[in-house]
Amino acid sequence: MQRLRRRLLLVAELIISLRPVKVEMLRSITTLLTLLPHRLLPHPVSTLVTPASGCPTIADAQGLTDAGTISGPTGTYRVCSLPARINRSSTLPKIAGVLYQLPGRVDVGTDQGPSSTNTDVTLTIEPGVIVYGGTGVSWLAVNRGNRISAVGTATQPIIFTSRDNVLGLNNDNSSGQWGGVVLMGRAPITDCAAPAAAPGTTACERQTEGAVDPALYGGANSADNSGRMSFVQIRYSGFVLSANSELQALTTSGIGSGTQLDHIQSFNSSDDAAEFFGGVVNMKYFVAVGAEDDNLDTDTGVKANFQYVIAVQRSDGSGDSMIEADSDNSVDGDNPRQNTKVANATFIQRRAANSAGASILIRGGADYSIVNSVLSSPENPCLRISRTQTASATVNAAIDEAGAPFFRSFVMAGCTASPFVGSNGVSAADVSTIFGSGSNGNNSAFTLSLTNLFVNGANETAVAAFDPKTIASFFDTTTYVGAVKDANDTWYQNWTCNSVTANFGGSGGMCTSLPTS
Repeated sequence: MQRLRRRLLLVAELIISLRPVKVEMLRSITTLLTLLPHRLLPHPVSTLVTPASGCPTIADAQGLTDAGTISGPTGTYRVCSLPARINRSSTLPKIAGVLYQLPGRVDVGTDQGPSSTNTDVTLTIEPGVIVYGGTGVSWLAVNRGNRISAVGTATQPIIFTSRDNVLGLNNDNSSGQWGGVVLMGRAPITDCAAPAAAPGTTACERQTEGAVDPALYGGANSADNSGRMSFVQIRYSGFVLSANSELQALTTSGIGSGTQLDHIQSFNSSDDAAEFFGGVVNMKYFVAVGAEDDNLDTDTGVKANFQYVIAVQRSDGSGDSMIEADSDNSVDGDNPRQNTKVANATFIQRRAANSAGASILIRGGADYSIVNSVLSSPENPCLRISRTQTASATVNAAIDEAGAPFFRSFVMAGCTASPFVGSNGVSAADVSTIFGSGSNGNNSAFTLSLTNLFVNGANETAVAAFDPKTIASFFDTTTYVGAVKDANDTWYQNWTCNSVTANFGGSGGMCTSLPTS
C-alpha cells in the first residue's frame, strides 16, 4: 500500500505539469489517497478547497458574475468575475471557496481628471482574498480620483495572480501571464504627452505604458491619495498589452504622498518588479523575486523613498538591473527632477552582461541616494552613471538639482574587474570619485557573509550604519546595513511566498501553489 501511495504521488506531480484538462485526474488521485487507511498514511493529505455555493453581493450595481468553477491541485473554487468598471465603492470579502477574476481590464471608477480633488470610488479587498487574471490582457486600473484599499495581514496576504497559478501549471520560471496592478494619480510628472504642456502642472498628463485604451495620469497635487496596499503578493504578471509594451507587477503613475505602500511582493514579473512614473512614492518592505527586467525602475520626475528592499534575480539568466533610474532623452531636464532615495536594501544580481552595462544604472539627470545597502554583483560592473547632468555636484534649486548621486554605508561585492562605468560625458573615474570607496562607509570590494541569501552575516554587521532619517523623514533610523539585520529580523516571513529562487521560510507556502485557508 505504501508503494502504491508513493507511485500515485509521483503521478500527481507529473499531472501538475500538464494541461488543464488533466486537473480532474489529479483531483481523483488526491481523493483516492485520502481514502487509503490512515494507519498506512503517516502524512495525511491536506483537505481540498470546495467551491462556495455562489458569489457574494457587492455594492456596485453591476455586481459580480458567477463564472462557474475552476479546479486545481488545491481544490475547486467558485469564480466570481468583476465587472469591467466598478462605479460604486465596493468590497471583495474573503469567502471560503471563492476566487475573484479579472476578465480583462477592470477599472476602479472613472478618470476624474488632473484637477479634481474628490474621491469617487474605493475598491476594498479583504485579507486573504485571491484575485486572478482570467486572460493575458487582464489588469486592474485604479483611475485618478479613485482608490484601492487592499490591506492584508502578515498571515493572510492578498494575492493577485494568474489563471495558470490557480490551475497548478506554473513552475519557478513562469511569468508574463496577466497584466498587473496600476495606480494612477494626480501628482506632478514630466515627459508630458502634450508638447506645449508645462511639466508638473495639471496640463501635463501621460498615458500608462502598455495600455491600449485611455489610462491617464498626472496633475499638480503632490499629496494625492490613491489608497493603500499592504501585505500583498503580485505573481506572474507582465503580459504584453500593446506594441512591445508591457505592464509590471505594480505600476504607480503619478500617485501622491497620501498613498500608502508597504509589505508588497512582486514574483516573476516578465517586465520590471515595479515601475514608478512620476508623483511622490513612499514604500517600505518590498520583496522582488525573479523580475525579468529591472527591480526598481523610476522615471518621469518621481520623488521616491524606498526602505527595506530585498531584490533577487533568478539563476536562469533572466533579469536586467537592480536599479534603473530615468532615461537619457531630450526632456530629461524637465522639473520636477527625479529624486529617489533607497535605504536598507539587499540586491542579489545574477545576470551577466545586462543591457544597462551594470547592476545599477543612474541617468537622465536623476538625483539618487543609496544608503545602508548591500549589492552582490559577481558578473557585472556595479554602478554606471550616464550624462553629465546626472553626475553634476552643483546644487541648484532653480532647476530642482540636488547634486551628484549620494552614497553612504553602501557595500558592493563582485563588480567584475571594473566596478564603475561611465557614459555620455561621464567617465569611470568620475563614477569612482562620486562613490568614494573607502570613505563614508562605502566599499566597492566588499566580501559578503550573507546567510540564507539575504540575511546579514558578520561582515555586514561590522559596517557602520548611516542614519537614513537625515535624508528623508519617511525613513526609520537604522543601525545596520542591508534589508535584514540578522536571523531574528523576520519582517519578510509569512506574507511572502517561497520559491527555488528565494526561500523566505515561515508559513507562506510555495509561489507555484495557492493557500488553502
